Amino acid sequence: MKDKTPIIVMNKICKSFPIAVGGVQQVLFDITFTINAGEFVAIMGPSGSGKSTCMNIVGALDSATSGTYELYGRDITTMSDDDLATVRNEYIGFVFQNFNLLARRTVIDNVMMPLMYRGWVMNDRITRAREMLKLVNLENFEFYFPTQLSGGMKQRVAIARALSGNPKLILADEPTGALDSKMGTEILKFFEKLNRDMGITIIMITHEFEIAQFAHRVIHIYDGRITYDGPVPKNETILLKSEKRHQK
Repeated sequence: MKDKTPIIVMNKICKSFPIAVGGVQQVLFDITFTINAGEFVAIMGPSGSGKSTCMNIVGALDSATSGTYELYGRDITTMSDDDLATVRNEYIGFVFQNFNLLARRTVIDNVMMPLMYRGWVMNDRITRAREMLKLVNLENFEFYFPTQLSGGMKQRVAIARALSGNPKLILADEPTGALDSKMGTEILKFFEKLNRDMGITIIMITHEFEIAQFAHRVIHIYDGRITYDGPVPKNETILLKSEKRHQK
């Protein structure tokens, strides 16, 4: 039985950005949802829908203009930048579309990076990084540089880095966007395995319904509002209809 403990509680989150001549543009409107431990959720929407802004708030990379956001029972809505950096390092593993690996550092150095910021001693960092590289089947590539790896291998290094700090939550932003379809499917199946076998909560940002189908739940955002929140539908028509209802 999955743990039903809420780890993310967003309540009436709004986000606005300043524009020219002193005005503001609101991009999120009353975003409200709860994500429990062990869920695999896709936050989906077309380009410009607000899903990336929502992701930045979920990942403590940005703050809401109004509303409340609790992560593991802590209200992080009004935290300082330093406190948010600590939250990111301690609670969340990030996997980005373009990998965000340091090109001049070896694979093992990249995987160890979050542990350095936690103050781990070198021997412990190396041991943990090697464990994570073995988990993603890259134990023989620790002294390679990212430029020597394929796109799929780079993403597996990014996943190993995300897992190195033993997070309960992985936030994946368009994780297959820079990969071919075959390698993208392999990465998504690996996320399924992490969720199923290790109980890691996964939130995946995507604009593609085919990608969202690997999740168990879809939160669909359109024009800054949630138009659907539920099990992954059998086809995309349901999501498109939710957009049309919003337009009326």
